[in-house]
Amino acid sequence: MGKLLDRFLRYVSVETTSDENSESQPSTAKQLNLLKMLRDELQAMGVEAELDEFGYVMATIPSNVDREIPAIGFIAHVDTSPDASGADIKPQIIPNYDGNDIVLNKENNIVLRVSEFPEMQQYKGQTMITTDGTTLLGADDKAGVAEIMYIAEYIMKHPDFKHGEIKIGFTPDEEIGRGVAKFDVKKFGAKYAFTVDGGAIGELEYENFNAASAKIHIQGCNIHPGYGKDKMVNSMLIAMEFNAMLPVEQRPRFTQGYEGFFHLTEIKGTVEETTMSYIIRDHDIAKFEEKKALLISIVEFLNKKYGEVVTMELKDQYFNMRQEVEPHFFIVERAIKAMEMANIKPKVQPIRGGTDGANLSYMGLPCPNIFAGGHNFHGKYEYVPLESMMKATEVILNIITLFQAVEGEE
Repeated sequence: MGKLLDRFLRYVSVETTSDENSESQPSTAKQLNLLKMLRDELQAMGVEAELDEFGYVMATIPSNVDREIPAIGFIAHVDTSPDASGADIKPQIIPNYDGNDIVLNKENNIVLRVSEFPEMQQYKGQTMITTDGTTLLGADDKAGVAEIMYIAEYIMKHPDFKHGEIKIGFTPDEEIGRGVAKFDVKKFGAKYAFTVDGGAIGELEYENFNAASAKIHIQGCNIHPGYGKDKMVNSMLIAMEFNAMLPVEQRPRFTQGYEGFFHLTEIKGTVEETTMSYIIRDHDIAKFEEKKALLISIVEFLNKKYGEVVTMELKDQYFNMRQEVEPHFFIVERAIKAMEMANIKPKVQPIRGGTDGANLSYMGLPCPNIFAGGHNFHGKYEYVPLESMMKATEVILNIITLFQAVEGEE
């Protein structure tokens, strides 16, 4: 496990936060630092690898069997979420975790509490990797990156391990919904792929949210409050009214499973001008369209009430991959079998989020998602058990074995 830990720690030390306000590809140049590192490490192993102008690392390990096997890919993203700082990460390594609360930052009394995250107790006796309470950790998805790199090194050092052609992909900007915007599926060359971007051990997902974003601008009119009667239009109050017209029960705090939500991610305002950002999510496409229609109707209502003061930019981001994966369901079944071979109980569930695999599936590359091992992504309470990461590498190798061992496509 030491080699895998060393890889992970090396990768999280590289700042790779993406930026949704940037128009470049990748959105931040610092992501290229890690992408170049990965390309160079793959080439040093003897793997054919390249980094293109858009920030995609694509690599190929040739087949070492004498019959035709579908090429399979494994993909992870290098960027970390802009929801929390990804700079100067200082991981804490806790061997033989005792099952109790973990003090992340004594000075600021930041504690990873079992009462809040009871799933921690299932990792008693394992090696826990946490933050220091000031940044995120980056296991989303540098755990997946490290796991894929680990199996690449393993395969190159073990020529007796039989496999078909293996494709490896590393992408930027997944966290801002642009991870595969310019990804060349044909060039990548895989017939099927898996993103290694899930959470806890055993997670396997082939359905995800339909997703959209909404950026709202409210133009007020600022008049001296002493003389504002019938003249002042306070854009912040209209923003509050806008948010109050959305169903409270459809906020992330109150939803789970297949339930969708409206999530207010940012608000900035003065009397004169306010901007708001939302993400809209639902697994059911009909309910997803209803959510977008509700936003449009609220804009129309407020403009009728206050006089064309609200504008909205509403964009689809990705769609539920289920309808693209189900016709090739045997790849999900092989992932289930690969977990069972590793003595892992598969947890097949919908993703309450999205992965590069969702868009790739609609681009002609069926791409379910398997666990990378982490918990509490995008914040200071993020952690990953090292043993879960090792199990992820075992599952990847088992998937490769199953694809070369099973004749034909089901």
